[in-house]
Amino acid sequence: MSEVDDTLSVIDFVISDEPAANCQQCGRPRGDSPSGDFCSENCQRVWRGRHIAAKPTEDGGAQPSDSLPDAAPVNPLTWLGPAPAGAFAKPGHEVLDSVVTFVSRFSAFANEHAAPALALWYAHTHVAERLYVTPRLILDSAEPGSGKTRVLEVAQYLVAKPEMTISITPAAIFRMLADGPMTLLFDEIDAVFNPKTGGNNEDLRALLNAGYKRSATVTRCVGDAKSMNVTRFPVYAPVALAGIAGGMPDTITTRAITVHMRKRRFDEVVEEFIEEDVERESAPVRAELAEWVGRVGDEVSRARPERPAGVRDRAAEIWRPLLAIADAAGGHWPETARRACRHFVLEATAQPASIGVRLLADVRQIFAAQNTDRMVTAELIRELHAVEDGPWTDVQGKPLDSRRLAKELDRYLVRPKDLKVSGKTLKGYRIDGDGGLADAWSRYLPPLETGATSATNATSQVDATSGVALPPSSAATSATGVADGRGIQRPLAPVLSSPVAEVADVAPAKPDHDTEGDR
Repeated sequence: MSEVDDTLSVIDFVISDEPAANCQQCGRPRGDSPSGDFCSENCQRVWRGRHIAAKPTEDGGAQPSDSLPDAAPVNPLTWLGPAPAGAFAKPGHEVLDSVVTFVSRFSAFANEHAAPALALWYAHTHVAERLYVTPRLILDSAEPGSGKTRVLEVAQYLVAKPEMTISITPAAIFRMLADGPMTLLFDEIDAVFNPKTGGNNEDLRALLNAGYKRSATVTRCVGDAKSMNVTRFPVYAPVALAGIAGGMPDTITTRAITVHMRKRRFDEVVEEFIEEDVERESAPVRAELAEWVGRVGDEVSRARPERPAGVRDRAAEIWRPLLAIADAAGGHWPETARRACRHFVLEATAQPASIGVRLLADVRQIFAAQNTDRMVTAELIRELHAVEDGPWTDVQGKPLDSRRLAKELDRYLVRPKDLKVSGKTLKGYRIDGDGGLADAWSRYLPPLETGATSATNATSQVDATSGVALPPSSAATSATGVADGRGIQRPLAPVLSSPVAEVADVAPAKPDHDTEGDR
């Protein structure tokens, strides 16, 4: 009887003669309305149409209606309780846009690609446990005070399970990660890896290297001498590292997206960072981000997104989850993410990563400028010393010499050969053949430009001995085909039609040489 009594009480309350304080439809005061429940006939008609005369949908409401988009009611129906999770969720592109807007309030980035890349990286931390790879994020700058720490301070309120630190041991890290991935935010990491500090941080470097893949573990013996057990600790976790440029190990940078920060100009204004305000205002942004990424997590983990041309190997591996998140978001994000990917992979890191790769690049440039397939060591070293922005006049305190040149190139299986010059046999280097440069160039350097509009190629080359201007070489010619095999300088393409090329045309032509290996 108690349930019947409760039901009757509710019915009596609804149909009671006591007028309601506000309109049951719009929630506004009823005013002088004669109705005890509505402020106007229109509100009464709308209410009856929604609650009494509503026609059932053909599918029983199982599918969303295009004519009735999801939207929160103007007057919240608090008597129904809180709305179910995801009932009025934002679409993915709006969620990521709100993250970009939020982080841009407190930082002035060097280019348009930084904030979108950060938003995608923050998003992936909320679904990292479903991914196979988590890219490292590096924030570096030429000088202190460039905003690296500020980015981390804002990030800790947007990423999943943040742990911000400036000093932590590998043992602490893999024990913290025993319960699952968390987002590690390292500040002043350049001091940790600085060899001048004298600390042994190889374990930390190895952990950060391996931990970008979900299968990575660290094996340790746990227990006392009487009961020692071998335990494998997972070390997979998203990691962001901030420090001065040049202090990061190459093995980490190849697994990372590097965002270069710069000091703000005087005309660049950002909002003041007040932590308690940021914590409060970031809460809804983070909640929307976590909720949306959670819904598309399975889709992202299975995705194989199309990547920009030229993005391959490890770069493609670390960008795959971010591109998949962008595709799931829709809107402008698929194209925005791919522009950012091209920038960070193909443009921002276009400089050689090591002195050996830089040497290969400069040697290829010299061979192409000389339009030859071989060059004696002494002349090659003179040309390297003449490279204006090159490091070859001061390699570990002394100019590059033949012995150091041979040592550096030998790592790439490039070795000096005997070349005949004016009846003499001298050591030098060739493009083709066993121990030649061609194979190393094809493996460690990007392909030569195919267009003939480069300013470098349009500049006339001057012979070091005669001072005679030579016709510029064509950028459309591969370095492996710039000579006929006898060291003869012979143009393989028409001279560029530029003012510089016209001046070069009137210079005396350099005579051909019949002696093998005049370079």
